[in-house]
Amino acid sequence: MTNEGLLRPKNEFYRRNMEVMKKTVILLFGALFALNTGVSAQNNYAGHYTKSLHEVMEEVSKRFHVRLKYNVDTIGKVLPYADFRIRPYSVEETLTNICKYFDFNWWKQSGDVYKIKPYEYPRRHTEEGAKMLAYLNTLYSNKTEFEARKDSVRKEVRRLLEIDTYMDSLVHKKPVLGKVRHYDGYTVQNICIETLPGEHVFGSIYSPAQKGKHPLIICPDGHFNGGRYRKDEQLRLATLARMGAICVDFDLYGWGQSELEYGKNSHQTDRAQVIQAMNAEVLLDYMWNNRRDVDKKRIGVNGGSGGGTHTVLLTVLDDRIAAAAPTVNLASHFDGGCPCESGKPIQLAGGGTCNPELLAFFAPKPVLVVSDGGDWTASVPTLEYPYLQRIWGFYNAKDKIENVHLPKEHHDFGINKRNAVYEFFIKVFGLDRSKWDESKVTVVAPEVLQSKLK
Repeated sequence: MTNEGLLRPKNEFYRRNMEVMKKTVILLFGALFALNTGVSAQNNYAGHYTKSLHEVMEEVSKRFHVRLKYNVDTIGKVLPYADFRIRPYSVEETLTNICKYFDFNWWKQSGDVYKIKPYEYPRRHTEEGAKMLAYLNTLYSNKTEFEARKDSVRKEVRRLLEIDTYMDSLVHKKPVLGKVRHYDGYTVQNICIETLPGEHVFGSIYSPAQKGKHPLIICPDGHFNGGRYRKDEQLRLATLARMGAICVDFDLYGWGQSELEYGKNSHQTDRAQVIQAMNAEVLLDYMWNNRRDVDKKRIGVNGGSGGGTHTVLLTVLDDRIAAAAPTVNLASHFDGGCPCESGKPIQLAGGGTCNPELLAFFAPKPVLVVSDGGDWTASVPTLEYPYLQRIWGFYNAKDKIENVHLPKEHHDFGINKRNAVYEFFIKVFGLDRSKWDESKVTVVAPEVLQSKLK
Protein backbone atom coordinates (compact mmCIF):
# COMPACT_ATOMS: atom_id res chain seq x y z
CA MET A 1 0.00 0.00 0.00
CA THR A 2 1.36 3.42 -0.97
CA ASN A 3 1.79 6.29 1.40
CA GLU A 4 -1.00 8.06 -0.48
CA GLY A 5 -3.33 5.18 0.26
CA LEU A 6 -2.38 5.22 3.91
CA LEU A 7 -2.96 8.98 4.21
CA ARG A 8 -6.36 9.12 2.42
CA PRO A 9 -8.50 7.93 5.35
CA LYS A 10 -6.71 10.29 7.68
CA ASN A 11 -7.16 13.23 5.30
CA GLU A 12 -10.81 12.32 4.78
CA PHE A 13 -11.34 12.23 8.55
CA TYR A 14 -9.70 15.65 8.87
CA ARG A 15 -11.84 17.10 6.10
CA ARG A 16 -15.10 15.88 7.62
CA ASN A 17 -14.11 17.21 11.04
CA MET A 18 -13.40 20.61 9.55
CA GLU A 19 -16.83 20.66 7.92
CA VAL A 20 -18.50 19.78 11.22
CA MET A 21 -16.52 22.48 13.01
CA LYS A 22 -17.50 25.06 10.40
CA LYS A 23 -21.20 24.18 10.77
CA THR A 24 -20.88 24.33 14.56
CA VAL A 25 -19.26 27.77 14.41
CA ILE A 26 -22.04 29.00 12.13
CA LEU A 27 -24.71 27.66 14.46
CA LEU A 28 -23.03 29.13 17.52
CA PHE A 29 -22.68 32.51 15.83
CA GLY A 30 -26.33 32.39 14.86
CA ALA A 31 -27.34 31.54 18.38
CA LEU A 32 -25.23 34.33 19.85
CA PHE A 33 -26.66 36.77 17.32
CA ALA A 34 -30.17 35.72 18.25
CA LEU A 35 -29.41 36.17 21.94
CA ASN A 36 -27.98 39.61 21.36
CA THR A 37 -30.81 40.78 19.15
CA GLY A 38 -33.64 38.93 20.89
CA VAL A 39 -36.74 38.63 18.81
CA SER A 40 -35.89 41.79 16.92
CA ALA A 41 -34.77 39.47 14.17
CA GLN A 42 -38.47 38.87 13.61
CA ASN A 43 -39.21 42.57 13.17
CA ASN A 44 -40.35 42.09 9.61
CA TYR A 45 -43.47 41.13 7.68
CA ALA A 46 -42.80 37.40 7.82
CA GLY A 47 -42.20 37.57 11.57
CA HIS A 48 -45.25 39.78 12.27
CA TYR A 49 -42.97 42.65 13.29
CA THR A 50 -42.41 40.92 16.62
CA LYS A 51 -40.34 42.34 19.49
CA SER A 52 -39.84 41.33 23.08
CA LEU A 53 -42.13 43.14 25.49
CA HIS A 54 -39.10 44.21 27.51
CA GLU A 55 -37.53 45.84 24.47
CA VAL A 56 -40.76 47.58 23.51
CA MET A 57 -41.28 49.02 26.99
CA GLU A 58 -37.70 50.29 27.09
CA GLU A 59 -38.32 52.09 23.82
CA VAL A 60 -41.56 53.60 25.17
CA SER A 61 -39.78 54.79 28.30
CA LYS A 62 -37.04 56.51 26.28
CA ARG A 63 -39.35 57.96 23.61
CA PHE A 64 -41.83 59.53 26.04
CA HIS A 65 -39.42 60.20 28.93
CA VAL A 66 -41.47 58.23 31.45
CA ARG A 67 -40.69 55.65 34.11
CA LEU A 68 -42.52 52.33 34.14
CA LYS A 69 -43.19 50.18 37.17
CA TYR A 70 -44.49 46.65 36.93
CA ASN A 71 -46.93 44.53 38.92
CA VAL A 72 -46.83 41.94 36.14
CA ASP A 73 -44.30 39.43 34.81
CA THR A 74 -42.89 40.49 31.44
CA ILE A 75 -40.23 37.77 31.08
CA GLY A 76 -40.49 35.80 27.86
CA LYS A 77 -43.42 37.80 26.49
CA VAL A 78 -43.31 38.98 22.89
CA LEU A 79 -45.48 41.54 21.12
CA PRO A 80 -46.52 41.23 17.45
CA TYR A 81 -46.75 44.39 15.35
CA ALA A 82 -44.94 46.11 18.18
CA ASP A 83 -43.84 49.32 16.47
CA PHE A 84 -47.26 49.81 14.92
CA ARG A 85 -48.83 50.01 18.39
CA ILE A 86 -46.88 53.15 19.24
CA ARG A 87 -48.72 56.45 18.96
CA PRO A 88 -46.08 59.19 18.79
CA TYR A 89 -48.53 61.78 20.11
CA SER A 90 -49.67 59.88 23.22
CA VAL A 91 -47.88 57.68 25.73
CA GLU A 92 -51.21 56.60 27.20
CA GLU A 93 -52.68 55.45 23.92
CA THR A 94 -49.41 53.65 23.27
CA LEU A 95 -49.54 51.88 26.61
CA THR A 96 -53.18 50.96 26.01
CA ASN A 97 -52.33 49.36 22.67
CA ILE A 98 -49.48 47.39 24.21
CA CYS A 99 -51.16 46.37 27.47
CA LYS A 100 -54.44 45.15 26.01
CA TYR A 101 -52.63 42.41 24.06
CA PHE A 102 -51.54 40.83 27.38
CA ASP A 103 -54.67 41.72 29.39
CA PHE A 104 -52.66 44.31 31.30
CA ASN A 105 -53.59 47.88 32.11
CA TRP A 106 -51.65 51.04 32.94
CA TRP A 107 -52.22 53.51 35.73
CA LYS A 108 -50.77 56.99 35.99
CA GLN A 109 -48.88 57.55 39.22
CA SER A 110 -47.28 60.76 40.41
CA GLY A 111 -45.08 62.74 38.03
CA ASP A 112 -43.81 60.77 35.05
CA VAL A 113 -44.43 57.30 36.54
CA TYR A 114 -46.80 54.73 35.06
CA LYS A 115 -47.59 51.41 36.74
CA ILE A 116 -48.38 48.33 34.63
CA LYS A 117 -50.84 46.01 36.37
CA PRO A 118 -53.06 43.05 35.51
CA TYR A 119 -56.52 43.89 34.17
CA GLU A 120 -59.03 44.61 36.95
CA TYR A 121 -62.70 44.38 36.02
CA PRO A 122 -63.96 46.83 38.70
CA ARG A 123 -61.37 49.53 37.96
CA ARG A 124 -61.34 51.80 34.91
CA HIS A 125 -59.79 55.08 33.84
CA THR A 126 -61.55 58.32 34.66
CA GLU A 127 -62.19 58.92 30.96
CA GLU A 128 -64.08 55.63 30.80
CA GLY A 129 -66.21 56.75 33.73
CA ALA A 130 -67.02 59.95 31.88
CA LYS A 131 -68.08 57.97 28.83
CA MET A 132 -70.25 55.71 31.00
CA LEU A 133 -72.08 58.62 32.60
CA ALA A 134 -72.51 60.26 29.19
CA TYR A 135 -74.07 57.02 27.95
CA LEU A 136 -76.36 56.74 30.96
CA ASN A 137 -77.51 60.32 30.43
CA THR A 138 -78.77 59.34 26.98
CA LEU A 139 -81.14 56.79 28.56
CA TYR A 140 -83.33 59.29 30.35
CA SER A 141 -84.21 62.92 29.81
CA ASN A 142 -86.88 63.28 32.48
CA LYS A 143 -88.22 61.83 35.72
CA THR A 144 -90.58 59.36 34.02
CA GLU A 145 -87.86 57.79 31.88
CA PHE A 146 -85.50 57.68 34.84
CA GLU A 147 -88.08 56.02 37.12
CA ALA A 148 -88.70 53.30 34.52
CA ARG A 149 -85.00 52.42 34.41
CA LYS A 150 -84.72 52.70 38.17
CA ASP A 151 -87.42 50.09 38.79
CA SER A 152 -85.97 47.55 36.38
CA VAL A 153 -82.31 47.98 37.40
CA ARG A 154 -83.04 47.77 41.14
CA LYS A 155 -84.87 44.49 40.64
CA GLU A 156 -81.98 43.12 38.59
CA VAL A 157 -79.45 44.20 41.22
CA ARG A 158 -81.34 42.18 43.86
CA ARG A 159 -81.37 39.18 41.56
CA LEU A 160 -77.68 39.38 40.70
CA LEU A 161 -76.75 39.93 44.35
CA GLU A 162 -78.88 36.89 45.33
CA ILE A 163 -79.78 38.54 48.61
CA ASP A 164 -83.35 37.27 48.70
CA THR A 165 -82.10 33.67 48.74
CA TYR A 166 -80.02 34.51 51.81
CA MET A 167 -82.80 36.48 53.52
CA ASP A 168 -85.19 33.57 53.03
CA SER A 169 -82.73 31.31 54.87
CA LEU A 170 -82.44 33.41 58.05
CA VAL A 171 -82.91 31.50 61.32
CA HIS A 172 -84.61 34.43 63.13
CA LYS A 173 -83.11 33.78 66.55
CA LYS A 174 -83.08 36.30 69.37
CA PRO A 175 -79.93 38.39 69.56
CA VAL A 176 -77.35 38.09 72.28
CA LEU A 177 -77.12 41.55 73.85
CA GLY A 178 -74.22 42.67 75.99
CA LYS A 179 -74.34 44.86 79.07
CA VAL A 180 -75.15 48.50 78.41
CA ARG A 181 -72.07 50.65 79.10
CA HIS A 182 -72.65 54.29 80.08
CA TYR A 183 -70.44 57.16 78.93
CA ASP A 184 -70.69 60.95 78.65
CA GLY A 185 -73.97 61.52 76.82
CA TYR A 186 -74.22 58.09 75.19
CA THR A 187 -74.31 54.35 75.80
CA VAL A 188 -72.83 51.38 73.93
CA GLN A 189 -74.20 47.85 73.82
CA ASN A 190 -72.70 44.93 71.91
CA ILE A 191 -74.99 42.76 69.82
CA CYS A 192 -74.64 39.35 68.19
CA ILE A 193 -77.31 37.80 66.00
CA GLU A 194 -77.26 34.34 64.46
CA THR A 195 -78.21 34.95 60.86
CA LEU A 196 -77.77 31.75 58.87
CA PRO A 197 -77.35 28.41 60.70
CA GLY A 198 -74.13 28.65 62.68
CA GLU A 199 -73.24 32.09 61.30
CA HIS A 200 -73.38 35.40 63.15
CA VAL A 201 -73.16 39.14 62.72
CA PHE A 202 -71.21 40.98 65.43
CA GLY A 203 -71.74 44.65 66.12
CA SER A 204 -72.30 47.48 68.57
CA ILE A 205 -75.20 49.86 69.22
CA TYR A 206 -74.34 53.47 70.15
CA SER A 207 -77.39 55.21 71.66
CA PRO A 208 -78.10 58.71 73.02
CA ALA A 209 -78.28 58.93 76.80
CA GLN A 210 -81.46 60.99 76.63
CA LYS A 211 -84.84 59.31 76.21
CA GLY A 212 -87.20 59.82 73.29
CA LYS A 213 -87.46 58.93 69.59
CA HIS A 214 -84.16 59.02 67.76
CA PRO A 215 -83.03 58.60 64.17
CA LEU A 216 -81.16 55.38 63.36
CA ILE A 217 -77.96 55.34 61.29
CA ILE A 218 -76.65 52.00 59.99
CA CYS A 219 -72.86 52.22 59.59
CA PRO A 220 -71.29 49.55 57.35
CA ASP A 221 -67.54 49.33 57.89
CA GLY A 222 -64.75 49.91 55.37
CA HIS A 223 -61.27 48.44 54.96
CA PHE A 224 -59.42 50.84 57.22
CA ASN A 225 -56.88 49.29 59.59
CA GLY A 226 -58.50 48.25 62.84
CA GLY A 227 -61.92 47.61 61.36
CA ARG A 228 -64.87 48.87 63.38
CA TYR A 229 -62.74 49.04 66.52
CA ARG A 230 -60.49 51.84 65.30
CA LYS A 231 -60.48 55.23 66.97
CA ASP A 232 -62.07 57.30 64.19
CA GLU A 233 -65.09 55.00 63.95
CA GLN A 234 -65.67 55.07 67.70
CA LEU A 235 -65.38 58.88 67.63
CA ARG A 236 -67.86 59.18 64.75
CA LEU A 237 -70.55 56.85 66.08
CA ALA A 238 -70.30 58.06 69.67
CA THR A 239 -70.43 61.73 68.62
CA LEU A 240 -73.51 61.10 66.47
CA ALA A 241 -75.06 59.30 69.46
CA ARG A 242 -74.27 62.20 71.76
CA MET A 243 -76.04 64.49 69.26
CA GLY A 244 -79.13 62.28 69.27
CA ALA A 245 -78.75 59.46 66.71
CA ILE A 246 -78.67 55.71 67.35
CA CYS A 247 -75.77 54.22 65.38
CA VAL A 248 -75.08 50.56 64.64
CA ASP A 249 -71.88 49.20 63.14
CA PHE A 250 -70.78 45.62 62.52
CA ASP A 251 -67.77 43.56 61.49
CA LEU A 252 -66.93 43.04 57.87
CA TYR A 253 -67.35 39.41 56.83
CA GLY A 254 -64.05 37.74 57.74
CA TRP A 255 -62.83 40.66 59.87
CA GLY A 256 -62.83 41.11 63.64
CA GLN A 257 -64.91 38.49 65.38
CA SER A 258 -66.18 37.36 62.01
CA GLU A 259 -62.61 36.35 61.10
CA LEU A 260 -62.54 34.01 64.11
CA GLU A 261 -65.72 32.38 62.84
CA TYR A 262 -65.08 32.21 59.10
CA GLY A 263 -61.32 32.75 58.67
CA LYS A 264 -59.59 35.72 57.00
CA ASN A 265 -59.83 34.30 53.46
CA SER A 266 -63.64 34.34 53.64
CA HIS A 267 -63.55 38.08 53.04
CA GLN A 268 -61.94 37.66 49.62
CA THR A 269 -65.04 36.01 48.15
CA ASP A 270 -68.15 37.18 46.34
CA ARG A 271 -70.16 35.73 49.26
CA ALA A 272 -68.77 38.54 51.40
CA GLN A 273 -70.71 41.12 49.39
CA VAL A 274 -74.10 39.54 49.91
CA ILE A 275 -73.39 38.56 53.55
CA GLN A 276 -72.45 42.13 54.45
CA ALA A 277 -75.58 43.50 52.79
CA MET A 278 -77.64 40.83 54.54
CA ASN A 279 -76.06 41.66 57.91
CA ALA A 280 -76.97 45.34 57.52
CA GLU A 281 -80.56 44.36 56.72
CA VAL A 282 -80.73 41.97 59.69
CA LEU A 283 -79.56 44.68 62.09
CA LEU A 284 -81.92 47.23 60.58
CA ASP A 285 -84.81 44.77 60.90
CA TYR A 286 -83.96 44.13 64.55
CA MET A 287 -83.74 47.82 65.41
CA TRP A 288 -86.90 48.58 63.40
CA ASN A 289 -88.97 45.86 65.07
CA ASN A 290 -87.62 45.87 68.62
CA ARG A 291 -86.35 49.31 69.60
CA ARG A 292 -89.18 51.63 70.55
CA ASP A 293 -86.79 54.57 70.60
CA VAL A 294 -86.17 54.35 66.83
CA ASP A 295 -87.88 57.00 64.72
CA LYS A 296 -88.83 54.97 61.64
CA LYS A 297 -89.08 58.08 59.47
CA ARG A 298 -85.42 58.94 60.09
CA ILE A 299 -83.30 55.98 58.97
CA GLY A 300 -79.85 56.82 57.63
CA VAL A 301 -76.78 55.01 56.38
CA ASN A 302 -73.13 56.12 56.43
CA GLY A 303 -69.85 54.35 55.75
CA GLY A 304 -66.43 55.09 54.31
CA SER A 305 -64.41 53.38 51.56
CA GLY A 306 -65.85 49.86 51.23
CA GLY A 307 -68.45 50.93 53.80
CA GLY A 308 -69.35 53.74 51.41
CA THR A 309 -69.86 51.22 48.62
CA HIS A 310 -72.24 49.30 50.87
CA THR A 311 -73.95 52.55 51.81
CA VAL A 312 -74.82 53.00 48.14
CA LEU A 313 -75.94 49.37 47.85
CA LEU A 314 -78.26 49.68 50.86
CA THR A 315 -80.00 52.68 49.28
CA VAL A 316 -80.84 50.38 46.37
CA LEU A 317 -82.02 47.50 48.55
CA ASP A 318 -84.08 49.18 51.27
CA ASP A 319 -86.77 51.84 50.83
CA ARG A 320 -86.82 52.52 54.58
CA ILE A 321 -83.59 54.48 54.31
CA ALA A 322 -84.27 58.23 54.29
CA ALA A 323 -80.76 59.75 54.06
CA ALA A 324 -77.31 58.54 52.99
CA ALA A 325 -73.72 59.77 53.30
CA PRO A 326 -71.31 57.59 51.26
CA THR A 327 -67.78 58.70 52.08
CA VAL A 328 -64.56 58.43 49.99
CA ASN A 329 -65.89 55.72 47.70
CA LEU A 330 -68.06 57.06 44.90
CA ALA A 331 -66.72 56.92 41.35
CA SER A 332 -68.08 56.10 37.91
CA HIS A 333 -64.80 54.36 37.07
CA PHE A 334 -64.37 52.20 40.17
CA ASP A 335 -66.84 49.66 41.56
CA GLY A 336 -64.74 48.78 44.63
CA GLY A 337 -61.54 46.77 44.62
CA CYS A 338 -62.58 44.07 47.10
CA PRO A 339 -64.89 41.12 46.30
CA CYS A 340 -67.02 42.28 49.24
CA GLU A 341 -67.85 45.34 47.10
CA SER A 342 -67.79 44.01 43.54
CA GLY A 343 -67.77 40.22 43.76
CA LYS A 344 -71.35 39.93 42.56
CA PRO A 345 -71.95 41.21 39.01
CA ILE A 346 -74.47 43.89 39.99
CA GLN A 347 -72.81 46.46 37.67
CA LEU A 348 -74.05 44.39 34.74
CA ALA A 349 -77.66 45.17 35.65
CA GLY A 350 -79.65 47.09 33.05
CA GLY A 351 -77.10 46.43 30.35
CA GLY A 352 -74.44 48.14 32.45
CA THR A 353 -74.52 50.52 35.39
CA CYS A 354 -72.15 52.04 37.96
CA ASN A 355 -72.23 53.22 41.55
CA PRO A 356 -73.26 56.84 40.77
CA GLU A 357 -76.33 55.60 38.91
CA LEU A 358 -77.14 53.17 41.73
CA LEU A 359 -76.95 56.09 44.15
CA ALA A 360 -79.05 58.22 41.79
CA PHE A 361 -81.93 55.77 42.26
CA PHE A 362 -82.14 57.19 45.80
CA ALA A 363 -83.31 60.57 44.47
CA PRO A 364 -84.88 62.79 45.68
CA LYS A 365 -83.91 61.82 49.24
CA PRO A 366 -81.03 63.74 50.90
CA VAL A 367 -77.50 62.56 50.09
CA LEU A 368 -74.04 63.77 51.04
CA VAL A 369 -71.09 62.56 48.95
CA VAL A 370 -67.71 63.08 50.64
CA SER A 371 -64.68 62.98 48.34
CA ASP A 372 -61.01 63.93 48.34
CA GLY A 373 -58.14 64.65 45.97
CA GLY A 374 -55.95 61.72 46.99
CA ASP A 375 -57.95 58.73 45.76
CA TRP A 376 -60.34 57.71 42.98
CA THR A 377 -62.98 60.16 44.28
CA ALA A 378 -60.91 63.09 42.99
CA SER A 379 -63.22 63.18 39.95
CA VAL A 380 -66.44 63.68 41.96
CA PRO A 381 -66.75 67.51 41.74
CA THR A 382 -66.35 67.61 37.95
CA LEU A 383 -67.80 64.25 36.89
CA GLU A 384 -70.03 62.31 39.28
CA TYR A 385 -71.55 65.24 41.16
CA PRO A 386 -72.85 67.04 38.03
CA TYR A 387 -74.44 63.76 36.94
CA LEU A 388 -76.16 63.40 40.34
CA GLN A 389 -77.31 67.02 40.25
CA ARG A 390 -78.98 66.36 36.91
CA ILE A 391 -80.93 63.42 38.33
CA TRP A 392 -82.01 65.27 41.48
CA GLY A 393 -83.03 68.06 39.12
CA PHE A 394 -85.63 65.72 37.61
CA TYR A 395 -87.34 65.95 41.02
CA ASN A 396 -86.69 69.69 41.56
CA ALA A 397 -84.54 68.64 44.51
CA LYS A 398 -80.98 69.75 43.69
CA ASP A 399 -80.75 71.14 47.21
CA LYS A 400 -80.96 67.56 48.53
CA ILE A 401 -77.72 66.37 46.90
CA GLU A 402 -74.44 67.66 48.36
CA ASN A 403 -70.73 67.16 47.80
CA VAL A 404 -68.04 68.02 50.31
CA HIS A 405 -64.73 67.74 48.45
CA LEU A 406 -61.38 67.89 50.25
CA PRO A 407 -58.81 68.27 47.45
CA LYS A 408 -55.72 68.18 49.68
CA GLU A 409 -56.74 65.10 51.66
CA HIS A 410 -56.29 61.38 51.08
CA HIS A 411 -58.21 58.16 51.59
CA ASP A 412 -59.31 58.02 55.22
CA PHE A 413 -62.17 58.95 57.54
CA GLY A 414 -60.35 61.87 59.13
CA ILE A 415 -61.74 64.76 61.14
CA ASN A 416 -62.83 66.90 58.16
CA LYS A 417 -64.74 63.99 56.65
CA ARG A 418 -66.39 63.24 59.99
CA ASN A 419 -67.28 66.92 60.41
CA ALA A 420 -69.01 66.87 57.01
CA VAL A 421 -71.03 63.84 58.10
CA TYR A 422 -72.00 65.53 61.39
CA GLU A 423 -73.19 68.66 59.56
CA PHE A 424 -75.25 66.57 57.16
CA PHE A 425 -77.10 64.59 59.81
CA ILE A 426 -77.63 67.70 61.94
CA LYS A 427 -79.41 69.21 58.95
CA VAL A 428 -81.45 66.24 57.75
CA PHE A 429 -82.25 64.58 61.09
CA GLY A 430 -82.26 67.59 63.40
CA LEU A 431 -79.44 66.40 65.67
CA ASP A 432 -78.31 68.53 68.59
CA ARG A 433 -75.34 70.61 67.46
CA SER A 434 -74.53 71.62 71.05
CA LYS A 435 -73.48 68.02 71.78
CA TRP A 436 -70.91 68.00 68.94
CA ASP A 437 -67.68 67.36 70.85
CA GLU A 438 -65.39 64.43 70.02
CA SER A 439 -63.30 65.10 73.13
CA LYS A 440 -66.18 63.75 75.23
CA VAL A 441 -65.91 60.30 73.60
CA THR A 442 -64.27 57.42 75.47
CA VAL A 443 -62.25 55.28 73.05
CA VAL A 444 -62.16 51.70 74.31
CA ALA A 445 -60.04 48.64 73.50
CA PRO A 446 -61.28 46.34 70.71
CA GLU A 447 -62.17 43.52 73.08
CA VAL A 448 -64.64 45.82 74.87
CA LEU A 449 -66.64 46.10 71.64
CA GLN A 450 -66.69 42.37 70.97
CA SER A 451 -69.79 40.31 71.62
CA LYS A 452 -70.18 37.12 73.58
CA LEU A 453 -72.08 34.29 71.94
CA LYS A 454 -73.59 33.19 75.27
